[in-house]
Amino acid sequence: METITLEQDIKVVCIKAKSFPEGIMNAHENLAVLIPNIHERRKFGLSRPENGKIEYKAATEELFPGEAEELKSERLVIRKGKYNCIMIRDYQKDFPAIGIAFQKLLHIPGIDSQGYCVEWYVNEKDVKCMVRMNS
Repeated sequence: METITLEQDIKVVCIKAKSFPEGIMNAHENLAVLIPNIHERRKFGLSRPENGKIEYKAATEELFPGEAEELKSERLVIRKGKYNCIMIRDYQKDFPAIGIAFQKLLHIPGIDSQGYCVEWYVNEKDVKCMVRMNS
């Protein structure tokens, strides 16, 4: 596990998954259709409990103010600050490793209770599983 610091907020365009975890892949596919140049942007998955169940959103960074509204999509902000992080290498060979990483991260004292579990897809094979810490 490592600690990383996001120096700036990251504004993202989101598409909500219809279900969790079954709808995750479909949400990412729908986002890729909505944003043709998605491979040129940072990609994320955001999740947290909402009304007793896990809500998941596929996300990519917003390139200009108002882009989410122009695309008729939801806009969120991944808040700057310190994050505890576990890197999963070649995650497509072990999808359950993502859930296991978040279970470990969520048991660390001092996490931001209003934050998201953030999957940062750093490339086609690796993902950083991150939770924001209270400042």
